[in-house]
Amino acid sequence: MTDFFETISVADKIDGTPFAVTRETIREFCDGSLDYNPLHLDDKYMEGSFGKTHFGGVIMHGMTNFGLITRMLTDWAYANDGEHRRLETRWKAPVKPGDTITPSGVVKGKLVTSRSQWVVIDIRVTNQRDETIAIGEATVEFPPRVPAAT
Repeated sequence: MTDFFETISVADKIDGTPFAVTRETIREFCDGSLDYNPLHLDDKYMEGSFGKTHFGGVIMHGMTNFGLITRMLTDWAYANDGEHRRLETRWKAPVKPGDTITPSGVVKGKLVTSRSQWVVIDIRVTNQRDETIAIGEATVEFPPRVPAAT
């Protein structure tokens, strides 16, 4: 067990890995998720106004954002004996082939209970133009500190 929890401060930043979105990565997610909704694959279908959204072309699955955020959180937490416990997100804008998106986090709070230690993180995913694609909140749990033997 490490003392990593004690080194965390409110406003600490967590950087995720940029992800280049292509038609191939969208298709791979279709294959992996079995979600072949035409809004992810069919240019002709997306030419008109899909519903009232006017996306203007095929878009990436929103769950790809979720996966990238989860990867960022687990890379940060697991390396330090923490476990990603909760993630809530809201999609703010569509992502299209040619975009590069990057998740990030900012520690907004810490809590110590009798059973564990918790970090609450504000989440943001942006594209290459620094436009917000998704926002959310995550919770990471760290094991309780064991008092030193005397």
